[in-house]
Parts: sequence; structure tokens; C-alpha cells
Amino acid sequence: MTTALIADDEPLLAASLAARLKALWPALDIVAVAANGVEAVAALNAHRPDLAFLDIRMPGLTGLQVAQAARDTRVVFVTAYDEYALSAFEHAAIDYLLKPVDDVRLAQCVSRLQRQTQAPPDLQAALAALNPAPAASSLAWLTVGLGDTTRLVALDEVLYFEASNKYTNVVTATERHLIRTPLKDLLPQLDPQRFAQVHRAVIVNLGAVARIHRDLLGRQQVHLKQCADVLPLSRGFAGRFRQM
Repeated sequence: MTTALIADDEPLLAASLAARLKALWPALDIVAVAANGVEAVAALNAHRPDLAFLDIRMPGLTGLQVAQAARDTRVVFVTAYDEYALSAFEHAAIDYLLKPVDDVRLAQCVSRLQRQTQAPPDLQAALAALNPAPAASSLAWLTVGLGDTTRLVALDEVLYFEASNKYTNVVTATERHLIRTPLKDLLPQLDPQRFAQVHRAVIVNLGAVARIHRDLLGRQQVHLKQCADVLPLSRGFAGRFRQM
């Protein structure tokens, strides 16, 4: 059975699209309806649907940002974008629906999806045309797990990252999480204007730094605004903080 996710911050439009899809495609299993971008990414991670109908303008994360997490999911954008943007979608063989969604156009979309059996198209190429961003700053959130629960942690909430063997501790003002990505693999994905390595085992959010303190032995330490933790600042990484 083909599974699908619908994400739209307008509940009536989401419910209408779900009902019309079921009428056109009775075998389609709509596994989740998300009200915003964050819920949509969580649903993608939890259900791994075959299809995702994504509104482009949603609170939290846009449909374009959500689509970056849709690695094995065919995406249909629900959009009011102009013809230039739509042509980019078509070039990558990604379908789209213009609001308000026309019945005939929706039926054409369903027919196309039912016929399409090949692997998902090059979504990243289309996204690059619409939402270009440096690769080093592409990471906007982290997916963390606790038991059967999947959560999203925005990068803005992270105070610092700390290496822990092959894993990494993610520390916010109120929580600590352990992720499987090693610190050395995480660093290239972070925006260098927002995050800096202060020790071989520590990366800090620059916006969370309150002050740099030097103790009696000449060792430098990073003090944070929202956390009592004190982080070591190695000499090799101290240059960036001389103005603080």
C-alpha cells in the first residue's frame, strides 16, 4: 500500500486535500497530517511515507526545508509560487499543486504518481534552484530520540556540542541529548558564523557565550549565558575570542 503525508498549516485545506485524495485513490494510506514544518519532519522520520504533499509556506520550517529530510519520499509541493519556480519543480520531475487545488489537476497528479514507479527524482537539485544555501550552513535542526519518541531540536537552541566517544552530547538550556554523529562529522555541517570549535572535544554556539575567563594558571574558559557549565578554550582555538 502506498503511504502519504500531508503538511499544511491550514487545517481545512489539509482535511479537504486528504478527503479528495482518498476519493481519487482509495488504496492510499494517509499516515499523518502535520500542521507545521516541524511536525512534518517528525512525521517523515516516524513513518517514512512514499509520498509527501507539502505546503511551501508553513510556520517553523518551510516546505522546502522539510523536503530536505525527504530522502526516499516523492514530494508534491502545494504552492502559490510563480511559473519560474514551478518550472524548476517540473525539471526535476517533482509534481506540484497550485492553491486553490483544482479537481482536474489533482486527478492528473494522482494519475502521474500512480504511474511513476522509478526512484524519487533529484529533489536537492530543484531545492538548490529555489532555496540556495551554503553546504556548511545547511543544518538547521537535529533529530534526537528518546525511546519511541522522536524530537526535533533547532540549532538555535543548542548551547554546545561535546564529543563522547563515537557519539556527541547536544546540550541546550534545559536538556541533554546523545546523537550518533561524531563531532568531526558534525562540524562541517554547522554555520561557522554561529558555531565555533573551542576545544578538540567541544563546539560552542557563539550566541550563547557570556564571557571568556582566564584562571590563575592562564587557562581560558568559556562561560555561557543560560548554563552553569564551563567549557575549556584551547590555545589553538582562542584567536577568534580575543575581542571578547
